[in-house]
Amino acid sequence: MVMQCLLYNTMALVYIGLGTNLGDKQLNMATAVQLLTERVGDISALSSFIETAPWGFESSNSFLNGVISINTTSEPLELLSITQLIEIEMGRTVKGGTVYHDRIIDIDILMYEQLVFNNSNLVLPHPLFTVRDFVLKPLAEIAPDLHHPIMQKTIKQIYTEFKLQIQDK
Repeated sequence: MVMQCLLYNTMALVYIGLGTNLGDKQLNMATAVQLLTERVGDISALSSFIETAPWGFESSNSFLNGVISINTTSEPLELLSITQLIEIEMGRTVKGGTVYHDRIIDIDILMYEQLVFNNSNLVLPHPLFTVRDFVLKPLAEIAPDLHHPIMQKTIKQIYTEFKLQIQDK
């Protein structure tokens, strides 16, 4: 699929997670959506924004999270570069590693069509989105029938199982 998009300029449907816990969160999300529209392609769906507690670190700042689906001709690594540049332009200073921090914006490529891809810069599907309620809930809202290419389940099935696991704890 990567080469096909590159060679034939075809559209790929990509799912992107957005999160912010600093500043004007609504404005941060709207700005990210606008910049992605301008630089990546047409948004086909936008989830509700949900307020969530920080995941993976302690902070007094709650998050606002959501998911978009976007049609793009950008190949995965080009898309990653675009999203990272948007994060920097919006004021994000720290990303990567195993320690999480407060952030003005976080833009994660969750899925790129049904592509399974793994290199030092990008792993697709995103390896942690299936264990994060703040991603699964908005993704299930806009794409319940989306099929996860590794787990061989729909997002709705994955989210239902996730919620059951949380209840059992």
